Amino acid sequence: MPICRRPFAEIAKTLDSNESQVLKQASELSRLGVIRRISAIVNYYALGITSTLVAAHVPQKNIKEVVAAINALKGVSHNYLRNNYYNLWFTLQAETSEQIEVTLLSLSGQLSIDFHNLPVKQVFKLDVRFDAESQGQALLRDVSEAPQDGNVRLNKNQKLVLSKLQDDLALVAKPFEFIRSDILNEEGVLKIITDLVDKGVIRRIAGVVDHRKLGFTANVLFACKVPQDRVVVTGKRLANLSAVSHCYERQTFEGWPYNLFAMMHGRSMGDIQRVIAKFTKAEAVESFLLLPTVTELKKQPVKHQFY
Repeated sequence: MPICRRPFAEIAKTLDSNESQVLKQASELSRLGVIRRISAIVNYYALGITSTLVAAHVPQKNIKEVVAAINALKGVSHNYLRNNYYNLWFTLQAETSEQIEVTLLSLSGQLSIDFHNLPVKQVFKLDVRFDAESQGQALLRDVSEAPQDGNVRLNKNQKLVLSKLQDDLALVAKPFEFIRSDILNEEGVLKIITDLVDKGVIRRIAGVVDHRKLGFTANVLFACKVPQDRVVVTGKRLANLSAVSHCYERQTFEGWPYNLFAMMHGRSMGDIQRVIAKFTKAEAVESFLLLPTVTELKKQPVKHQFY
């Protein structure tokens, strides 16, 4: 969304339409569940917040109990059942890596399940848009730099605006107006949002879509083993594939040698398998796994209180 007083009017100009039609159609897409939410896409790395991917083997009889305990954690944004011995995969955010370790140890003691921590070592891709008009490969290529770790310091007003932008924006002509306060007028709010984008704290303000309802029903976590001296080159090539939305180098654990991960989306499993076959052959990748999504258990952004 453009950062301006009437962003839907600006969008309408690019569509040869008008503001009321764009708002009407956006509301319909929201009602249908195609648009999950419209909000700020926050780069938590820039704020020094850490995140990890966690894998666990959970016996079928314990799934319900374990999922309930994990989904209750406010730092969990995504949780999936996948087709693998390690069948439960979730992401966990915290202020420090030590807090993540404490949380996982506590969960392990509570549930008698081993949770394996796979923290990020390098980010190769994390900012992709789905091409709703495409009948072929899934995604628009990402031309932005991968978010880097950092610790951007926010002032009081920036904290206020960022906290409020984590909520869904209303589908109204002036969606940023609700942030106004006795201290900030609308112009001041828009300037702060622009500054947060420039600092890399906000990647963009956009509609987050349910990609399955756009036809991208095949979703696979691809994990492969790559020699350390080839990780950067291979990771960048993997990230450049149009079917890939997220790509990382991650820490391994005993019995899990796979260090390069990518989330892939396609209109069919055949689409994804053809991409993987071509990639693994070109990069001489001999050891890899496909972990298809079986069930989405949670997909909800973590909200942080900044003030």
